[in-house]
Amino acid sequence: MRAIVIAAQGGTEVLDYAELPDPVPGPGEAVVDVEASGVNFIDIYHRSGTYALQLPSKLGSEGAGTVSAVGEGVESVKPGDRVGWVNVLGSYAEKAVVPADRLVPVPDGVSTEVAAAALLQGMTAHYLTRSTHEVKEGDQVLVHAAAGGMGLLLTQIAKMFGATVHATVSTAEKEKLAREAGADEVLRYDTFAEALRDRMDVVYDGVGKTTFDGGLDALRPRGLMALYGAASGPVPPLDPQVLNKKGSLFLTRPTLVNYIAEREELLWRASELFDWISSGKLKINIFERYPLAEAARAHEDLAARRTTGKLLLIP
Repeated sequence: MRAIVIAAQGGTEVLDYAELPDPVPGPGEAVVDVEASGVNFIDIYHRSGTYALQLPSKLGSEGAGTVSAVGEGVESVKPGDRVGWVNVLGSYAEKAVVPADRLVPVPDGVSTEVAAAALLQGMTAHYLTRSTHEVKEGDQVLVHAAAGGMGLLLTQIAKMFGATVHATVSTAEKEKLAREAGADEVLRYDTFAEALRDRMDVVYDGVGKTTFDGGLDALRPRGLMALYGAASGPVPPLDPQVLNKKGSLFLTRPTLVNYIAEREELLWRASELFDWISSGKLKINIFERYPLAEAARAHEDLAARRTTGKLLLIP
């Protein structure tokens, strides 16, 4: 089979489109014929060295496809089942070995490509809006990078539960996408902090370094900053007294792995996400599909913020 592997961490030049032996499932595992793999910033962090990996390593943390074989003791899935997964390395491949208890069923109303595009960002948006801060009617919500894959999902879900959504984007084209997703107000990055000062109940920030301080200024007293990513770079160390001075603010740096650690919670989030998609309440925007061999181009486009919506690699 073909897969993307790295022997060292660095730029896109380390991505190797390699021929590997077909995998065999061990106890508790399943082999999945990958039909699509999601491209995410965490893949760039794995490739670049921001997150350490044991090398050599496969890449890709999100995918969907059809089970082709199962190992000893596996009863939750069988060959022929359509499934998806997140937070298991190796989806940039024609075949992936995944622990069976990390696989979620893909229902008939959701295509395999949409499942691959939706799971990581969709369940992240789910935990941010249903658990980290449970969005409710009348909430004032700020979504950064609202035209990106995560931003479009956060905007739609926050609107679904009755919030007023304020969005940041960088261009007129991206403003149009944010408004189509339901954003009530769309701002540029150099104006949002003053325009929204002391008004927001929650800020969803996946941008990081360039937006963080302004997001704190936008929060009302006792508001919550949910810093879930760092597309512009990591936020510098913060003196907790800043949170005191700005109104007893709350700050969290959540990550999906802690919100799907138990299988019951994983299935709940995936099931609600797929229900929203199949009912038409939530739209998944697939921006571009790349051949697996062009993973480097996908990484470059995502890092340069040339994209709106989701990127997929197709084996």
